[in-house]
Amino acid sequence: MDEPILTIEERSAINAGRWFSSLSPSLKHDILRCAYVKRYRDGDLIAARGEPPEEWIACAKGAVRVSSTSISGKQITLTYVEPGIWFGDVAIFDGDRRTHDAYAHGDSTVLCVAKADFKKILASHVELYEAMLRLHARRIRQLYGLVEDLNTLPLRARLAKQLLHLVRSYGVPSLSDGSEVRIGLQLAQEELAQLLGASRQRVNQELKAMEREEAIRIEPGGLVIRDRAALMRIIESDL
Repeated sequence: MDEPILTIEERSAINAGRWFSSLSPSLKHDILRCAYVKRYRDGDLIAARGEPPEEWIACAKGAVRVSSTSISGKQITLTYVEPGIWFGDVAIFDGDRRTHDAYAHGDSTVLCVAKADFKKILASHVELYEAMLRLHARRIRQLYGLVEDLNTLPLRARLAKQLLHLVRSYGVPSLSDGSEVRIGLQLAQEELAQLLGASRQRVNQELKAMEREEAIRIEPGGLVIRDRAALMRIIESDL
């Protein structure tokens, strides 16, 4: 499903990415000049665990589900890469094989830079080394934050934080009520539970409690956030 160019919406998502937007115009130009587009259907494999790294990748549309496989053979979702986020560079830097599988979650578009081109850009732009250090530092901060939350916050607070993150990344304003926001990323409760390291049953209980408190609404097509301030109060009460 390769297409030669990004759509206007996809290009905007790449340019609006917090990290990419901080780069100089000349560096952004050289990255985009070398990049090529790939499009995937829901569930298509983008990169496989154990493969040698051949591409540096950015999500331009949809989402990329990063997962691992348990000893029993069950797929465990670790995170979702949203539009504007780059990934796949760690394996290029350390020369090891990819550590996780990456699948398209919904119809998705990615922008790819071949490993050889990535290294050429590194050689011609010292700025990219510094930018990658900042990117990796941010990832480490996020990782420590997740570990801290897992060890210090109850599930209810972690769920509230996850819902607010999903709203920021995938929120779609309600046409009928301007105060409500639908989470556009389609997640089964099992997938949401995996992101939180909890059971589906416990997550379902907490979601129903939040619905009774009118902070959210559970619909067949997903979750609607009715009161973001209420979710913030849940987080703050457990800090």
